[in-house]
Amino acid sequence: MACLCLMWYIIKVMSLPSGERSVNVCQRLVFNDIIRRIVTMSTPTLERPNGTGAPSAAAPDFSKPVVKPKKSTFKLIGEVLDHGGPGYLQFAITNICNAKCDFCGFAVDKFDPKKRRSVTLKEAKDVIDISVKNHIGYMLFVGGEPLVHKELRAMVRYCAESGIHPMICTNGSLWTDQNMRDLASDGLSSVIMSIDSHDIIKHEKNRGLPDVCRKIKYANEVFKKLGIQTTASVTASKLIDDYEKLPDFLKTLGFESCTFSYPLTSLASSYLSFSDSSLVNYKTDELIAVFEKIKQMKANSGFPVVNPTESLSEMQRHLRKEKEKFGCLGGHKYFYLDWNLNLYRCHAWETPMCNIYDFDQSKLIRDGCTKCMIDCYRDPSVMQFVAISASDAYNNLKKGKVIAAAKNVFDSRNITSLKAVWDDRKWIGEV
Repeated sequence: MACLCLMWYIIKVMSLPSGERSVNVCQRLVFNDIIRRIVTMSTPTLERPNGTGAPSAAAPDFSKPVVKPKKSTFKLIGEVLDHGGPGYLQFAITNICNAKCDFCGFAVDKFDPKKRRSVTLKEAKDVIDISVKNHIGYMLFVGGEPLVHKELRAMVRYCAESGIHPMICTNGSLWTDQNMRDLASDGLSSVIMSIDSHDIIKHEKNRGLPDVCRKIKYANEVFKKLGIQTTASVTASKLIDDYEKLPDFLKTLGFESCTFSYPLTSLASSYLSFSDSSLVNYKTDELIAVFEKIKQMKANSGFPVVNPTESLSEMQRHLRKEKEKFGCLGGHKYFYLDWNLNLYRCHAWETPMCNIYDFDQSKLIRDGCTKCMIDCYRDPSVMQFVAISASDAYNNLKKGKVIAAAKNVFDSRNITSLKAVWDDRKWIGEV
């Protein structure tokens, strides 16, 4: 699953006429004053609930549709310069799943029922409030299977009302006409649905979900009418024997784009979307070849693949133990939060950064990590690099560090990052 959807604000700025893109001297002075006020403003924090029983959240009002979060170009530019643009939180609201995927530890036939845990609506609202204060612009609700959570709709609504783009990653088996239309009314921005193969029989057998492809196809039809973007998340596994067959298969299901989840055989955090299954266990040279096949499919088919080509090449460099060009922004702009409300920099890291109630800007980590190859963090790190560079340059200039700012501006990786954003501009703009 690639979540990799954090740069639409750059596209909006880049698509403006050049006259609108420029800012005169007076406007800059006003803008700088606003930024200074933002930077110096103290940030209140929510207190961790006392006792074992958290108070219940007020009942949500579902009577009116929620307007999807939208920011002015001026505000978007300010966010980029101030802190590099909005961050992204992958929020595992439950560890319960109804599928039986061979390459996943959340599988219902593998997971210990005694360890089942889901967050409460009150906890989720606290998470969203804290996320707003920490510049999170996108929240992906995951599990397990997030649609098993009875409060998902209220979470999505509160998220959108708070100005964060809510997204859902699902296996697609629990969609109904009612919940799709309800979630659209609640401000849902985007949906990611899992696909394991270009063969229906293989996909449904691995998932243990008969007829799920028909449900996915119907969901795509409904969401298209509702104006909500959907993306296929394809796990790179041995269930795919010919990557060139994927585009046509995905089109028959109604998908207009896909992202590849890179195979995971181990994770150190609480996240369980991994397995030592033979389906995802590759030798190094085999996995390098898989990335090459994805690159070739992307180039040959014209079917939109969200994973930047540069990121796929970066993963090949990682496997060859060559020097990598883009450090990961996990822990700085991207985060994973589990059902115990422990915040990790990513799925691969063994130690939480903190509990969500202790999260503030002092906890951020930026160390150029290249430890793993998890697409959810490595892919967007390529795309958001240019925004981080712009922020670094701006903040260095404010400190009088002209040479450092110049290095930020003229870093050749900015061009590569911009190209990745441009290639994904249509997908990013619809999130």
